[in-house]
Amino acid sequence: MSEDTITSEDVITSDDTLITAKRRFHIEEAILVLLLILSLVGIGITDFSPADGFGYWLIMVLVFAFFSIMIGWLQSKHRAEDFKIILREQSIHWFMSLLVVGGAFLVQAFGPIGPEDAGLVILLILSLATMLDGLRVGWRFSLVGLFLGVSAVIAAYTEHFLWIEILIAVAIVSGTILWEIWMEKKAQS
Repeated sequence: MSEDTITSEDVITSDDTLITAKRRFHIEEAILVLLLILSLVGIGITDFSPADGFGYWLIMVLVFAFFSIMIGWLQSKHRAEDFKIILREQSIHWFMSLLVVGGAFLVQAFGPIGPEDAGLVILLILSLATMLDGLRVGWRFSLVGLFLGVSAVIAAYTEHFLWIEILIAVAIVSGTILWEIWMEKKAQS
């Protein structure tokens, strides 16, 4: 075997350097910002058209599932054999969340709640599913879930809530960036 031959160990090592802690932070932070923006869009849609908001949150369950699986994949990059386990757990988690959202739809369609209330219920279901999934994939995901839950409560009690929620989202993003900078400085000391 010549020295120019690349072994599977070399490929794994080169893959490991592609996803450094700093790069993973940037990816996870970008996902956090995207999910917060999508959440704010959904909150705005739900405010102006509750029926459309209901459908939007249904789709968002799938979007959140996709991003949680993506983060799980990034985290399992060093342990490729664990990705199947992560994919199975994530799929079950989000499928069950989708079933509960379907239950909320049935309660809305045949029960005592209207579309505006069903949108808030789905937002709370998505909030819980996201917070719980954050235990698996990282605290940023839990922050998004917490944001969704707080947004649902604020929307239920305040008429002009979008500006408050935008400020909360900006505070979350700023806080996570400052936290990362602080942790990096602390690690360098």
